[in-house]
Amino acid sequence: MAENTQWEYRVGTFGTFFNGMKDEGLEAALNEWGMDGWEVISARGIENSSKVVVIAKRPLTTSTRRRRSLPG
Repeated sequence: MAENTQWEYRVGTFGTFFNGMKDEGLEAALNEWGMDGWEVISARGIENSSKVVVIAKRPLTTSTRRRRSLPG
């Protein structure tokens, strides 16, 4: 029987309230995420701003697990 894949997720906000991120900058950031094994699963603009929120996932392994930003 196949194992269930566990995932870890990453959320990033790009741009500023008044100035969006240039395409080249966003592309470079996403290429860096891709080289680290992240796959973008969602991207959306924040209403009334120039920010973009990107959500990515990758399979969870002991070698790729990110440090948690919150205790516990």
